[in-house]
Amino acid sequence: MSDLQYLAERYIAAWNETDPAARRELIGEVFADDGRYTDPLADVTGPDALDAVVGAVQGQFAGLVFTLGPVDTHHHIARFTWELGPAGGEALVVGFDVAVTGEDGRIHSVLGFLDKVPATA
Repeated sequence: MSDLQYLAERYIAAWNETDPAARRELIGEVFADDGRYTDPLADVTGPDALDAVVGAVQGQFAGLVFTLGPVDTHHHIARFTWELGPAGGEALVVGFDVAVTGEDGRIHSVLGFLDKVPATA
């Protein structure tokens, strides 16, 4: 397993961690102090800001879990798909992220894209 594969797994684990202290610790492990997270709904910098985004997503989609798809890597970049849905059920949200790591081995940038989102009434 590559370091980037492991990093992607830990990153998704942070999105699934519902204990606030454990989640913040995971985010600090994988995300650089000045790391930036950008997706269509958020653009934040730093582990505390990412933690707030993850907490908000967990509040909006309570009980759902992220599942990591294939991880494609080269150099210091990882591209991976993910799904959010009930455990073992059909995904409600599908997307992919591109993560760029730094010399410290942590994520310095995540660019997230949403491929499938729930319809709004």
